[in-house]
Amino acid sequence: MDPVVIPILVAAIVVVFLVASTVRIVPQARRYNVERFGRYRRTLQPGLNLVLPVADRINTKLDVREQVYSSDPKPVITADNLVVNIDTVLYYQITDPRAAAYEVADYLQAIDQLTVTTLRNVIGSMDLEGTLTSREEINARLRSVLDDATGKWGIRVNRVEIKAIDPPNTIKEAMEKQMRAERDKRAAILHAEGERQAKILTAEGTKQKDILEAQGTQQAMILRADGEAKAVERVFQAVHRNNADPKILAYKYLETLPHLAKSDNNTFWVIPGELTEAVRAVTSAFSDQSVMGLPPSAPPAEAAATAAAEVAEQAAAVVSDAKAEAEAAGAPQVLGRGQPPGD
Repeated sequence: MDPVVIPILVAAIVVVFLVASTVRIVPQARRYNVERFGRYRRTLQPGLNLVLPVADRINTKLDVREQVYSSDPKPVITADNLVVNIDTVLYYQITDPRAAAYEVADYLQAIDQLTVTTLRNVIGSMDLEGTLTSREEINARLRSVLDDATGKWGIRVNRVEIKAIDPPNTIKEAMEKQMRAERDKRAAILHAEGERQAKILTAEGTKQKDILEAQGTQQAMILRADGEAKAVERVFQAVHRNNADPKILAYKYLETLPHLAKSDNNTFWVIPGELTEAVRAVTSAFSDQSVMGLPPSAPPAEAAATAAAEVAEQAAAVVSDAKAEAEAAGAPQVLGRGQPPGD
């Protein structure tokens, strides 16, 4: 090989090495801290950057995107002396690469320890129930403390979340029993309220039903009474309009009496004293017609006499039957008006 070529190759290699050492390409969302002779010089931004070969070197490469750090469960004692394990999730972002590299040796370990101490301070002032129901308050206090402490480290804490709170197994069993008892209590209360409402609605329905039935019965009785009153009024008007004499009224009286006696509901009734007077009035009416010279064969007179005789026979038969039934049943005998009980 030609002795001239060797120096040229060595020079070319040196130039390539120097160019490669001078040019630094930084990806997006990355930051490189450059030291010159062991001292911080500057932070390289994304893109093409030139450094001094041999004198400058890259110390740390940092990712400035938002990152997630999940810590292991840490035991914490509550105000009522119960040990609970709390697992947290931290969302942070590097805002100053120089401070993150030179202000703290390991920022993740520092954040983890700071989270544990802050949790113990916060949870130590709360009981177990307050710890389980105050996650938002705990998260806000943690974020405030961590953001203040990590600001000088070039780190911004965007969000802190409690992922899990695990009380002891005995406390879990006691809480489950308490919750089951509360559910049973609410179920019993709801069942009792339902039965109460059902009974109230049933009672109201029965009340409305009785009221409506009573109103219906009242209206029926009123209408029936109005009908009977109108019927009596018409009969009364008809009697007065036809100028009926006492003999006709006595005849109608005798005609109605057997119907009253045949009622099934009459177990005790009194024979009015006007019965004999009514029979006498009808008999005298027909006797008067015979005396006045009416022919015996006159059809109206014979019909009236026959009807009067039938009515008298029916009345007597009804009275006899009623007496016989009363004596057979041991009931009180039928009394006529003015007749003493001993006769």
